[in-house]
Amino acid sequence: MLCSISVYAIGQQIPRSSFQDSLPIGKVRNPIIIEIEAENGGILAEKDIMNTTFEDAYYNGFNLRVGWQTQKSKDIYHQLYNYPIYGIGAYTSTFRTNVLGSPYALYGFILVPIHPKENKRWSYEYRIALGLSGNFKPYDEEKNPLNLVIGSKNNVFIDLGFRAKYKLHEKFDVGIGAAFHHFSNGALRLPNKGVNLLPITASLSYTPNPKGVDFSRVEVPPFESRFLYHVNFAGGIKQVDKQIDKRYYKSTLSAYMSRHVSYKWRIGGGFDIFYSASGNAVEIAGEEKGKLGSVLSGGPAFYLAHVLNERLVLNGNVGYYLHRNDFNGEIKSIYLRAGARYYVYKNLNMGVSIKAHMGKADYIEWTTGYTFGKKTR
Repeated sequence: MLCSISVYAIGQQIPRSSFQDSLPIGKVRNPIIIEIEAENGGILAEKDIMNTTFEDAYYNGFNLRVGWQTQKSKDIYHQLYNYPIYGIGAYTSTFRTNVLGSPYALYGFILVPIHPKENKRWSYEYRIALGLSGNFKPYDEEKNPLNLVIGSKNNVFIDLGFRAKYKLHEKFDVGIGAAFHHFSNGALRLPNKGVNLLPITASLSYTPNPKGVDFSRVEVPPFESRFLYHVNFAGGIKQVDKQIDKRYYKSTLSAYMSRHVSYKWRIGGGFDIFYSASGNAVEIAGEEKGKLGSVLSGGPAFYLAHVLNERLVLNGNVGYYLHRNDFNGEIKSIYLRAGARYYVYKNLNMGVSIKAHMGKADYIEWTTGYTFGKKTR
């Protein structure tokens, strides 16, 4: 059994410097921030889907978030990202139709200020969030034939947002903005066109104890630009044919090399090998069943990483198949990958990615990886 092995780099280790030496010793409390957010409108879909699945639908959503304000610490990325907020959130929604259900989600998020200025009423920020959703009403040929976008009750939740905030009081901010939500099961269960939303948002934020936060800045030392080497192994399952209810095991083995071009960005390249158990099924592969070329595919890929802190990395790939199989769902010559990795212990990381062919998901990769060449403390 093969799985996904990717070789890529982690956040660049920050050299010991006057930056770290200047930091106070001891644990510093990070203030809690609580916010509520309402959102509505903005269903994105093709015309035929709007006239079936989303006919008479109108979207409303609500978020409750609890975040922790970062401040001066030994992780230089806090300063580089203008002292972002990390936290967890709960989401609930309705489409006012029985076709889709009333989905909810639990997720982790990061809020990043954009060019903050002291003593200004207005501020701006962007948000990245990833989680799991539930309570969709999935497609069913007899009971729910109009749902042509989601075949599973539980799905991945991806959220991107931008917001302008106005400070009403030392403890209160109001905000208005826009968000993008994507729900997908990574072809775990067909159909899987996905649900895409672009709502307008309005929020209220409360900081119970805003005093004593250290946002001071020091000189940032030059980053070290060395090569890092990554090996990843990932696995998952997918439904290949809508008419065949069975799901098949898939995996990826990857090896990558990458290098920092700045503290926040790392680029590189490598190679992916994919295994598809559906190539052993006569109902999928036909006469090609069981051949080595029916279960294996792969090719080179460009690698891009957005480093959020010393442990958390957003990863992406654009790859080209040297060999692929249409019957396994590898429908395009180019494949894409987007996901997140967290270094759970020194050079060992775990994460999740969605591998896709343009706008159509291939499968969800649950990944374990190791990085060579990374300094640890």
